[in-house]
Amino acid sequence: MSRNKPEVVRFLNDRLDWNLLRTFLVIMQERSVSRAAARLHLTQPAISLALKRLEETLGHSLIQRRGQQFKPTPAGEEVFRIAGEIYGHLSKLETELADKGEDITGSVRVLSVSRMDSWVYDEYLAEFHRSYPRVDLQIEVMRSSDIVSSLLQMTATAGLSVCRTPQDKLEQRCFLRQRYAIFCGRHHPLFGRQGLTMADLLDQDFVSFTTEQLGESLSPISVFRDEHRFTGHTIAISSSLDEVRRLIFAGYGIGCLPEHIVRDDLLQQRLWRLPPDEGVADIDIQLLWHRARKMNPAERMFLEGMERTMQRYPVQERLGSR
Repeated sequence: MSRNKPEVVRFLNDRLDWNLLRTFLVIMQERSVSRAAARLHLTQPAISLALKRLEETLGHSLIQRRGQQFKPTPAGEEVFRIAGEIYGHLSKLETELADKGEDITGSVRVLSVSRMDSWVYDEYLAEFHRSYPRVDLQIEVMRSSDIVSSLLQMTATAGLSVCRTPQDKLEQRCFLRQRYAIFCGRHHPLFGRQGLTMADLLDQDFVSFTTEQLGESLSPISVFRDEHRFTGHTIAISSSLDEVRRLIFAGYGIGCLPEHIVRDDLLQQRLWRLPPDEGVADIDIQLLWHRARKMNPAERMFLEGMERTMQRYPVQERLGSR
C-alpha cells in the first residue's frame, strides 16, 4: 500500500541525517567531491558514500557527472535550496543562544585584499556587530603575499586573500570567485570596435598588476598571455586594482580586471570588453587562518560565523552589491 504525503514526511523526518544534508551543501558549494572532501577533512570515498546514502534516502538522483562536468538535477537544486534554508535557521538559533548566554569581548584583526565587493561579506559584518557589539574589529588592506606571510607569523585572526599555493599551516575556504577578462579604455584605439578577435589583441601593449608574474597571485593572467603569444609590451604596472583600472581607462594599454568590478564602467562607456568572451581566468579569494593559532572567544565567533555564512550562500551568489 502506498504512503500518503504526511506519512512520507514523517518517514523522512525520522530517517534523514542532517550530516548528509550538510555534506551535500558543501559538495554543491565546491562543485567537486574532492574539494568537498578536503574542506570537510574527509576522504573522497566517504563523501561519495554520504551522497549515495542521501540519494537513497530521498529516492532521487541529485547530481549528474559527465567526466569533469558537474551538474545538479532538478531534485538536487531543490534539496540544495531547502538545505540552505535549514542551515540558515540553525545558524540564527546558534547566534540567539550565544547572545543570551555570553557577553563576548575582545579584538578581531582581519587582513584583506582591496575591493572586497561582496554583499554577503557586508551583511555578515553587520550581523556580527549586532550579535557581538563589544568586539573590536580591525581590517587592514594588504597585498596577498603580505597577508599570507602575516598569517603564517600568527599576527592576525584571518585573511581574505588570493592563495594559489596551499599552505600546510593555514586553513583555507574559497570565499569569492572573481572572473578576470580583458578590457580597454575610452582613449584606446580598440574602444567601441565590434567583431574583434584574439588576433587583434596580440600586439597590443598591456597594463599589468605587479602580481601577474609567474608564481604570484595573478600568474594565470601571465600564463594566458604566454599561451596565446601576446607580443605587446607591459607599458604600465601597479599593485592597486583601482590604479590598473585608471591606467586602462587612460589608454595606456589593454589589461585584465574582475568582471564584476567594472560593470558600471561598461554601462558608462568608460571601458570596453575585449575577447575572449569566456574571460581569461577565475581567481579565488580565500578565507585563511592559521590552524595552530590560539583564538580568543571573539575570534572564534568571527570565524565560525564566517563559515556558517559561507554554508548559507553558494560561491557564485556572493559577488557584488544588493
